[in-house]
Amino acid sequence: MSVRYDEVIGALRTAYDGGAERRDGAGKQWWKLAEREAFLGRVLDDGGGRLLESGAGTGQDSVFFRDSGLDVVAVDLSPAMVSLCREKGLDAHVMDFLRLDFAPESFDAAYALNCLLHVPNGDLPAVLEAVRGLLRPGGLFFLGVYGGGSLHGEGIFEGDDHRPPRFFSFRGDEELQEFAGREFEIVDFHVVGADETRFQSLTLRRSG
Repeated sequence: MSVRYDEVIGALRTAYDGGAERRDGAGKQWWKLAEREAFLGRVLDDGGGRLLESGAGTGQDSVFFRDSGLDVVAVDLSPAMVSLCREKGLDAHVMDFLRLDFAPESFDAAYALNCLLHVPNGDLPAVLEAVRGLLRPGGLFFLGVYGGGSLHGEGIFEGDDHRPPRFFSFRGDEELQEFAGREFEIVDFHVVGADETRFQSLTLRRSG
């Protein structure tokens, strides 16, 4: 029987609450900065507007988007993470992917970096459907996760540096695009890095 998101969310919340301060002080790799810069360019070219960051962590990317002129709302399942977001002046809320409590079509763009890899395959379609429903027609969604290559399968990563160790779901390139293509038009897909740091970057558009 496959694992479901509600079965792993409690441990994820505890792990991220415990790691919030440490993660807030960590820098970002150059390629993550390049990915968000490229997505910002697409959103601004598309008219800008209101952006939802899911799995916002301590709010570093949300601050970047806000300071670049977007109206940003940040959500994370960790109360400690959300507290750090609010300290940065962000409009931040404690929410998880299956309970995004916003009006339909109320965002122009959405951003999710390395957080949907914690959603089991059994719930990923519902999460993507929920994000699609929050975007206006034509709205853009950045979905970035580690996966593919040597990263495959789902389960608890016992060698994790968080406690308790977190659940991960790694998907092959075709599998990830197949999931995304059910709800979105794929604008761009590319891979950065290899092996344990192989990153899958998807820019998606809500059509219709």
